[in-house]
Amino acid sequence: MTPQRREVYRFLQQERNHPTANDVFIRVKDRLPNISLATVYNCLEALVQHGIIRQVNFDSESSRYCPNLSEHGHFHDEVTGVIHDVDFKPGINLADVLNLPPGAVIDDVEITLRGKVTSIS
Repeated sequence: MTPQRREVYRFLQQERNHPTANDVFIRVKDRLPNISLATVYNCLEALVQHGIIRQVNFDSESSRYCPNLSEHGHFHDEVTGVIHDVDFKPGINLADVLNLPPGAVIDDVEITLRGKVTSIS
């Protein structure tokens, strides 16, 4: 683990707000002034390839990065732009609630929900 990768990973562990590569670059540059945006992209790619973080894509937006490796989905608040991790309730088996093709085995889950968070009065 290079110092640059370690700093990128440290930032992702602290912030946990699904930043883009540019967001990571801006924040990491404070601690590593000589780091380039290309280096940040390379660090993120290496961390994804090693299964240390996840790359999350929302339509045609910039990729975002998530350090939460547990099985979960994402809720994208279209009003604020905030992306929330959404955990599955204990005991829920996705194959029980999804109409999958016969013999299908779920290896990975990428669920994105979109909407808005409203206050309940």
